[in-house]
Amino acid sequence: MNDLGQDTLSRRDFIACGTGALAVLGMSCSGGFLGLKGKSKIPIGLQLYSVRMETQKDFDKTVAAVAGYGYQGVEFAGYGNKSAADVRALLDANGLKCCGTHTGLDTMLGDAFQKTVEFNQTIGNKYLIVPSLPQQRRATKQALLDTAKVFNEIAAMLKPLGMQVGYHNHTQEFQPIEGEYPLDILFGNTVQDVIVQLDIGWATAAKIDPAAYLKKYPGRAVTVHVKEHSSTNREAFVGEGEVKWKDVFGVCESVAGTKWYIVEDERKTEQLPGVQKDLQNLRAMGK
Repeated sequence: MNDLGQDTLSRRDFIACGTGALAVLGMSCSGGFLGLKGKSKIPIGLQLYSVRMETQKDFDKTVAAVAGYGYQGVEFAGYGNKSAADVRALLDANGLKCCGTHTGLDTMLGDAFQKTVEFNQTIGNKYLIVPSLPQQRRATKQALLDTAKVFNEIAAMLKPLGMQVGYHNHTQEFQPIEGEYPLDILFGNTVQDVIVQLDIGWATAAKIDPAAYLKKYPGRAVTVHVKEHSSTNREAFVGEGEVKWKDVFGVCESVAGTKWYIVEDERKTEQLPGVQKDLQNLRAMGK
């Protein structure tokens, strides 16, 4: 997505399962057996950039629609000119959690830091993800090393608050600088607490195996952008392109430390039906 800077079973799933089947089989719609120990399913959120055309028309109605589809959380990229209290009220009214914000790096520096922290605390967000970097912070290896130090400083300030900073990639972070991927320079020189928010679609577009890449940074992919990539269809739904989702999910659910899958869809038309279809496909894959 573009840098916009700072601005249990769901009820639906339970009904779809059928109460009779649950009673007879003792199974949940997630495919697990009730009462037996097992890993909880990773919740699925939506990056609201995916429905940017709709939020511009009616922010509240769009968020309500997203909740109605069955998404469990939203990641913000702008707040519809709402106060933190109003954002929190909107989330609570729709039974949603904030699973992250895409937050410009400058809003976490200097005097802006406390204001940004307070906003995110109010809306219940623990994950402050930088969606891109200006040219001067990424043009050279030294610039990236300096930027890594900034991320480490922010991480140290956020840790006592139970919050984390992270970074979200595009394809440009896989264009080598001095023989290294910029993303590796950044993540290889930041502390464990800095989130590796790998965008699966952009990584695939850059000819990177996302599952293998996630293994390089165990425990750090706390939130992952679930985005499809197809070389023939720019608006392919999740599960209908070239991403090897079984491999990706296997790593996320074992060594990557993933706590949220966050769908991001770059389509320019029919955005609400599109993200509904993405979620339906993920449910069909057992997510």
